[in-house]
Amino acid sequence: MRDIYKNPVLYYILVPVVIALWPLLVWAVYLPKANHNLDSDIDQYGKAQAYIEGILSLDADRLQLADAKTGVTEFDYVSEVYRIASLSGIPQSKCKINSGMVIPGEQKSQSAKVNFSDVDIVKFAKFLSTIQLRWANLQCTVIRLGKNKNLPDSWNIDLDFKYYY
Repeated sequence: MRDIYKNPVLYYILVPVVIALWPLLVWAVYLPKANHNLDSDIDQYGKAQAYIEGILSLDADRLQLADAKTGVTEFDYVSEVYRIASLSGIPQSKCKINSGMVIPGEQKSQSAKVNFSDVDIVKFAKFLSTIQLRWANLQCTVIRLGKNKNLPDSWNIDLDFKYYY
């Protein structure tokens, strides 16, 4: 069996045949599969584009958050919490905000405590996801939920936020 490696027929005939068959294999097998995958990806892109247009037509509030005219704005707890709470359907009367001072250092930060009273959980979830989607440097560090006993979907919610500048 070891003598087969010493036989020159292996190197002079078999290796060039394998090298010659490689482009045929690519042309016959791999190229049609690549074309099929490309067609499949183009179809998926068309379907995804239809889904994106459907989402934008159903939830047009997201376009308000991406207003290109305002550009990059400075973060302000009071204005942003009230604005996103109103977009989420939470009135300002049910929201209290206590923001701290900006802490200087290597990375500036500012903390705040937000309290919602008598808010249903769906509106709160929309508020939290929207504010963290809009401001990437905002972290919610603590969430405390307290259910009101006599009402079916009424919660008192305490949030601790920290924003890094």
